[in-house]
Amino acid sequence: MTATRVDTDLIRRLPKAVLHDHLDGGLRPATVVELAEAVGHTLPTTDPDELAAWYFAAANSGDLVRYIATFEHTLAVMQTREGLLRTAEEYVLDLAADGVVYAEVRYAPELNITGGLALAEVVETVQEGLAAGMAKAAAAGTPVRVGTLLCGMRMFDRVREAADLAVAFRDAGVVGFDIAGAEAGFPAADHLGAFEHLRRENVPFTIHAGEADGLSSIHQALQICGAQRLGHGVRITDDIVDGKLGRLAGWVRDRRIALEMCPTSNLQTGAATSMAEHPITALKDLGFRVTLNTDNRLVSGTTMTREMSLLVEQAGWTVEDLRTVTVNAVKSAFIPFDERKALIEDVVLPGYAL
Repeated sequence: MTATRVDTDLIRRLPKAVLHDHLDGGLRPATVVELAEAVGHTLPTTDPDELAAWYFAAANSGDLVRYIATFEHTLAVMQTREGLLRTAEEYVLDLAADGVVYAEVRYAPELNITGGLALAEVVETVQEGLAAGMAKAAAAGTPVRVGTLLCGMRMFDRVREAADLAVAFRDAGVVGFDIAGAEAGFPAADHLGAFEHLRRENVPFTIHAGEADGLSSIHQALQICGAQRLGHGVRITDDIVDGKLGRLAGWVRDRRIALEMCPTSNLQTGAATSMAEHPITALKDLGFRVTLNTDNRLVSGTTMTREMSLLVEQAGWTVEDLRTVTVNAVKSAFIPFDERKALIEDVVLPGYAL
């Protein structure tokens, strides 16, 4: 397998799984332009190609806060039923076209209510759009399953409401929960009540940690809040010296806590310095359960095919490495064990049997 020529065409055909991808960071540029005109929102440019380039340039500031600020324009066109239906459906179709067979999409409903929709209506509408996309993808012979993670924004006061929504919609396509937003200065433990509620209700959750903040953020997410996965988690390397794992790093590796790693995004926000030196490779080699993700496809100008290709070209990854992170992602998905097992055995492994 490792001797197989790995080019972009091959990588595009490989089955992929993504656990960390934001709905409001993955819109098509042309859709943003069309929807912005419909709602009267002013964009930096109305040319789709120029808008894509603007996003990519703005996101390459090395500043997480500025990176997050680029979402102003995508969120502006996601405040109506029509906007949410279209962006959710296209989200699924774009993943299917990229060879993704399983995905978890995350978004914060509280950021989509300025147009008059109630929180529950936002969730219902997004689920309707995702279902339409999955139906079309299946009909086209490129089936993809998409589960939803509802997010609370850690710097605001509606995290518990988002957690309540995750509980309410867990039988309607919502598979888990997350908190997002500026990490530094907004500790996850501020929302401990929401996480305790989720645990009581048996709803799994991940937490953005170890991206813009260090080991204390990771420790708090895991040992105080009880996260089952880490969003990014790149700073776990601060607890590894010359290949020797500290107690926290050892806990993460030994308990098979998935790291939702997003290389291109990390380069843009300054959490990593280069694709060749990104910690995902060293952590993979040390036996951590690393997964590969896009984070925000529009903002980062990326796809799963591109993320995989860059690691092959610049970090020496093989097809076997790509298979490993794909299996890791499915193993750590927030869906039942038998469904994960079937997806790995019936879809992922056959797709890598080159």
